[in-house]
Amino acid sequence: MKRPLDGIRVLEMGQLIAGPFAGKMLGEFGAQVVKIEPPGTGDPLRKWRLLHEGTSVWWAAQSRNKKSVTLDLRSIEGQDVARRLIAESDVLIENFRPGTLESWGLGWDELQRINPGLIMLRVSGYGQTGPYRDRPGFGVIAEAMGGLRHLSGEPGRTPVRVGISLGDSLSALHGVIGILLALRHREQHGGKGQVVDVALYESVFNMMESLLPEYSVLGAVRQPAGSSLPGIAPSNAYRCRDGKYALIAGNGDSIFRRLMELIGRPDLGNDPTLAQNDGRVKDVERIDVAIGEWAAQRSLDEALAALNAAKIPAGRIYDVADIAADPHYKAREMIVDTKLPDGTPVQVPGIVPKLSETPGTIDSEAATLGQHTDEVLGGLGIDAETRAEWRSRGVI
Repeated sequence: MKRPLDGIRVLEMGQLIAGPFAGKMLGEFGAQVVKIEPPGTGDPLRKWRLLHEGTSVWWAAQSRNKKSVTLDLRSIEGQDVARRLIAESDVLIENFRPGTLESWGLGWDELQRINPGLIMLRVSGYGQTGPYRDRPGFGVIAEAMGGLRHLSGEPGRTPVRVGISLGDSLSALHGVIGILLALRHREQHGGKGQVVDVALYESVFNMMESLLPEYSVLGAVRQPAGSSLPGIAPSNAYRCRDGKYALIAGNGDSIFRRLMELIGRPDLGNDPTLAQNDGRVKDVERIDVAIGEWAAQRSLDEALAALNAAKIPAGRIYDVADIAADPHYKAREMIVDTKLPDGTPVQVPGIVPKLSETPGTIDSEAATLGQHTDEVLGGLGIDAETRAEWRSRGVI
């Protein structure tokens, strides 16, 4: 079965999350991904979060469908090998601080000379230009600068972070979009490559919906609102009799009327001042009290059964145990059984998005450090004696 990116060669120089997540997605849809890692230590993600036999179990998800090559990019030999690999690649992914590749003689001008059709994804905290370009940037800082952290949490309390590296993952998604657009442009315009410049903070800011327009026109500075969704009503988490929370989104006009009928408050559902969202927002506290009183008289399961029957968007708050046991996740192939290098079974997230004609696949499990070094370097014509000598000096 042919896949959208069959034949596309990707060289991944990124570490940790943003660059490697982009490489993972490209590999799932057919791209041949070669990942460069520092000799001895490898990508720091190998030691992040919870470990099994010395390696992060996260690695099994982040690095599938990739070949691992160890290469010291600070060495002359490593830089020469990198140039030879880049000459044969369609896409280069890197997420070093701006200027790092240039210091190794691997800047865009040099790489474009080697390979005019190269598409280079550059992910950094603040982008390749601007007054902050040289600052170190991690996803958590980007989430703060992009406006997300300010809105997270309860009013009047310390802003909280989302419990995942959201800024990095959003940047990876923007990077993949940029690569696909650049591949399309190259196809249409004589094989010319280009740079895809993704800043972590901009990827977060791009998700901030009405934040800036409201400020620019109305001077409104949006504030944290806990579990509710300000300006859209009703949409909140409501505590049920068993102490669990039902998330209820009754903010469509007809949905709101059905919800009010369900909870025994047709007076609210038929109130002309509440017929549209702007009116409901002005009276959201009264609406939330009514829904909260209804939820408090029922268990979460009872409440969700009634809400689903009435076709009102609602759900429970899942933890990972809920996810692993959920039949819908399994039916959609979002939980995939694979194994770690020592044979230990492990479950990893499935592939998104789902294409009807050319779906993504998991062709290989995450590689051990340097597993494919000899294969890839041998393919460049670097003989076994040279590889052995380089290995003794820590070049590979």
